[in-house]
Amino acid sequence: MPEIIKRNKPLAVNPLKTSAPTGAALAFLGMRRAMPMLHGSQGCTAFAKVFFVRHFREPVPLQTTAMDQVATVMSADDNVIQGLVNICEKSRPDLIGLPTTGLSETQGTDIFRLVKDFRARYPQYDHVAVVPVNTPDFTGCLESGYAEAVRATIDTLVPEDRSRVGQRPRQVNVLAGSLLTPGDIEAIRELIESFDLRAMVLPDIGDSLDGHLTQDDFSPLTLGGTPVSEIASAGEAIATLTIGRSLGPAAELLARRTGVPDFRFDSLMGLAEVDAFVHTLSELSGRPVPERIERQRAQLQDAMVDTHFMMGFARVAMAADPDLLQAMSTLVQRMGGEVVAAVAPARGPGLAGVAAESVHIGDLEDLELMALDRHAELIVGSSHAVPAAQHLGLPILRAGFPLYDQVGGYQRTWVGYRGTRQALFDLANLRLEHHGQHHEIPAYHSRFRQPDTSGIATYASGGSFH
Repeated sequence: MPEIIKRNKPLAVNPLKTSAPTGAALAFLGMRRAMPMLHGSQGCTAFAKVFFVRHFREPVPLQTTAMDQVATVMSADDNVIQGLVNICEKSRPDLIGLPTTGLSETQGTDIFRLVKDFRARYPQYDHVAVVPVNTPDFTGCLESGYAEAVRATIDTLVPEDRSRVGQRPRQVNVLAGSLLTPGDIEAIRELIESFDLRAMVLPDIGDSLDGHLTQDDFSPLTLGGTPVSEIASAGEAIATLTIGRSLGPAAELLARRTGVPDFRFDSLMGLAEVDAFVHTLSELSGRPVPERIERQRAQLQDAMVDTHFMMGFARVAMAADPDLLQAMSTLVQRMGGEVVAAVAPARGPGLAGVAAESVHIGDLEDLELMALDRHAELIVGSSHAVPAAQHLGLPILRAGFPLYDQVGGYQRTWVGYRGTRQALFDLANLRLEHHGQHHEIPAYHSRFRQPDTSGIATYASGGSFH
């Protein structure tokens, strides 16, 4: 386990952290016909919306309770209740996510009481699921807010009934962590379906934020995602597959309520990690591993042989949320590289598995300074880390959130045999491009060599010859 070094600066310089309310909103965007409504000022929601639009390059439905200075001092309870009423009347969603922000948390808002008041005053909207969750900006990060939203969704929508396990004998629940992209979730679904199983993914941003055109010109709600009715069926599955340590509390709650067996995976990047996932699917389905999957595994093994010359002894600096930091650092270490600098925006369960001597809770200035001091050769981070890489003259592998300076980054597949293979190729190519041939042996020049103005080298070794 690495040493966790606390932040020692009174401010963030070039911040790495994305706020917890943004993470909670991302989780709710993975639900079908959903509308996240952040309880805070208009700026809180606008900030998150800008991030989402730049990252996914899609219109993103977000609402706000629009707290102003009067509501902040006096009371913003009516803002919440009236906001819920307006969304129910105008948009008719299946689910409303209700994360708090730093402003409402500082005010001391009891978001759960407000939802009860809304239910009591407007019973005609009982068919609309409302999921409140505490996600103050001043603690945690995108990953922790996302995880809290998933746990709150299970707490609100999954009934406590341990008698229905296995009633859907081909269904597996997938609790998808924030480290997964829409492309990752699509690949995981295909892998599960190759064993004749059906995946109920929670949340399913692979269906709602994958970038597809629809017949409708505009929708005020999410298009695609996990249906609310499917979430309630989680207790009928044969197993739950949890990806990402941050979703541990959500997985424990689901297992306690439903009795469905739980299998947990830190990530699905790397040969050993994917092998464990595939083996679990084979055991659950009672089917052998398809030849197509076996071939993908052999392709990854060949890629590992091809790239280990470039990855061996590579000095890598990386900054990401804990789960992604753990996944990327483990991949680099197992290929013979060394993570010389690891920075996370906040504490999280995944930090215990990071393959580095230490992890700094800090910002991108910390990453830049440590990368310079420890002679890093490659950086892994989001688009916010690009300026740091440019200052150092180092190549960067873009990973995490947000990715806004390249098209299609949100859709990239990192998981599975194919995703891991491509990640290795990209890491190796960045090193080749920056350093040329890895471990190139310089030309040997004898210490007896004498300069010759005639253009013919003259050597002295007890005499000379021309």
